[in-house]
Amino acid sequence: MIRVEQLVRRYGPVTALAGIDFTIARGEVVGFLGPNGAGKSTTLRILTGLLAPTSGRAFIDGHPVDDPRRDIRTVVSYLPETAPIQGELSVRAHLDFVARLRKVPQRKAAVASVLARCGLERVAHRLIGQLSKGYRQRVGLAQAILPDPPVLILDEPSSGLDPNQRVEIRSLINSLRADRTVIFSSHVLAEVEAVASRVIILDQGRVVADATPEQLRAGEGMRVQVGGVAPTIAAAHLTAVLGTPVVVHGDVLQTRAEPAAVARAVVAAGYDLLALTPATSDLETVFRRLTGAA
Repeated sequence: MIRVEQLVRRYGPVTALAGIDFTIARGEVVGFLGPNGAGKSTTLRILTGLLAPTSGRAFIDGHPVDDPRRDIRTVVSYLPETAPIQGELSVRAHLDFVARLRKVPQRKAAVASVLARCGLERVAHRLIGQLSKGYRQRVGLAQAILPDPPVLILDEPSSGLDPNQRVEIRSLINSLRADRTVIFSSHVLAEVEAVASRVIILDQGRVVADATPEQLRAGEGMRVQVGGVAPTIAAAHLTAVLGTPVVVHGDVLQTRAEPAAVARAVVAAGYDLLALTPATSDLETVFRRLTGAA
């Protein structure tokens, strides 16, 4: 559904994207992560046609995003972090205006449906400018969903929402996964773990990880317990033999070397191999390691 090939974007001397590649299939919900300045919003804006790349190409449904023969708005809806909404209109009037603008069929029914799905029915008559930030964010999400696009791109969709509202937004995003592709960026890693079927992590304009949350958490290597030797001595010896760092965590060693190689090295050294298990971690720890914060 989405394909990005060697995407580069420069702002003068600053390189925001340094040649990234990824593909996203129809029906996937992908969490787009990275520290501030990693290139997330730049990538999302390129995918929506709001920003041209310096080089490289992006395709949606087999068509280049910048194809002049196709209106990208017919296949993509975009919710930026600050939603472009009309504060002087009521929620219902604003969504009706958007429906007219986007030529949504059966406009009134579509507006009623999206009001219910986004929990906006009880404030439908109120002016948007008088709503809390959380409710304004819901209006922005309703606006993005309204045209029923096959691709939905959300930049920090739960920004400003309280914990209960975040759960509601997660449920809404989950309900969309059956028949469309969803990309969303977020700094709330628990939210990504709860919703995303796949995670792409950017750092300094490059893709540093592209895997399921489970694969990322399980990719921390192996935990090794040995007997008959002090852990620090075993770690130093195994590091030299394996050519890969072996670090000490209390009485447990950890390494990203292959499990079979670790087992052979422990036995060959004459140590007792007490345990060899996958070293799993939470997504925050993985994120910090991949982006140089740990």
